[in-house]
Amino acid sequence: MTAPTSPTPLLRADGLARHYRVRRGFWRRAALVRALDGVSFDLQARETLAVVGESGCGKSTLARQLTMVESPTSGRLWLDGRDVAHESRAELRALRPQVQMVFQNPFASLNPRMSVGAALDEPLLLNTNLPARERRDRAMQMLERVGMHADHARRFPHMFSGGQRQRIAIARAMILSPRILIADEPVSALDVSIQAQILNLLMDLQRDSDLGCVFISHNLSVVEHVATHVLVMYLGRAVETGPKTVIFARPLHPYTRALIGATPTISPADRRHRVELSGELPSPLLELSGCAFHSRCPHAVAHCAAEVPLMRSVDGRQIACHRAEEIAD
Repeated sequence: MTAPTSPTPLLRADGLARHYRVRRGFWRRAALVRALDGVSFDLQARETLAVVGESGCGKSTLARQLTMVESPTSGRLWLDGRDVAHESRAELRALRPQVQMVFQNPFASLNPRMSVGAALDEPLLLNTNLPARERRDRAMQMLERVGMHADHARRFPHMFSGGQRQRIAIARAMILSPRILIADEPVSALDVSIQAQILNLLMDLQRDSDLGCVFISHNLSVVEHVATHVLVMYLGRAVETGPKTVIFARPLHPYTRALIGATPTISPADRRHRVELSGELPSPLLELSGCAFHSRCPHAVAHCAAEVPLMRSVDGRQIACHRAEEIAD
């Protein structure tokens, strides 16, 4: 497959996969864990792709691929039209400032021995040739942009609340003016009263800088607020993806229906029919046949256990389900 032509997505993944060999003891053969197994999507500027699914579905593995921390086992990844999946170490070093990440726990992601000013100065020191005065001025401007004060630069992370630390983490991620921001559960560790402030800050930054965002979350209520597109993952595979309005208005994959139906709401009018799932999440060490979800799916038939469903277009979205049309009807 050749590199995409115009219009060029800001970020494109094509069949992205990451597999790991896991030792199981001296007498047993190593197992293959398909942590990420053929995920594809496009991301444009000012779009937010929300990646959702249970723990262990491959969301964080996908984030490591997108930030170029790990190389994919197979598949391609384009950043602004450039294939970066198998670039050299020197080329990746030059590209990484364009993709930055905000982590779930801001206290763990900030060095407790570095002042806020030093934490913001470090990315500029390592990745630019700016003189010290310009680096300091840019750090002060970024602090003010995320709602902090210039005098906070002299303080250390333990002197701030959780919401303030996450603002500092966002400022550090944005200090290099990246093209793409990967947000891995950025508000799940915060009080509910602070979550909306951080989400609105991210949306404001995205609007002002033509930023593309990949937003990883368990909270479907948050996803409905911030996302433009949704990618639903199960055991390393994408099972349904499409515009947020389409997915939330009429989810088709049984797993997507179960996730959305389990989302708590205050208003009875907003509550959806809950899809009851049987069984437990299969072990990633097992060699699964057919659809990975068939053992828990209330709509599964013999065909589901025998053949892996491929992504196809159904009712305005891409879905991997043999019975999608029947569920839609």
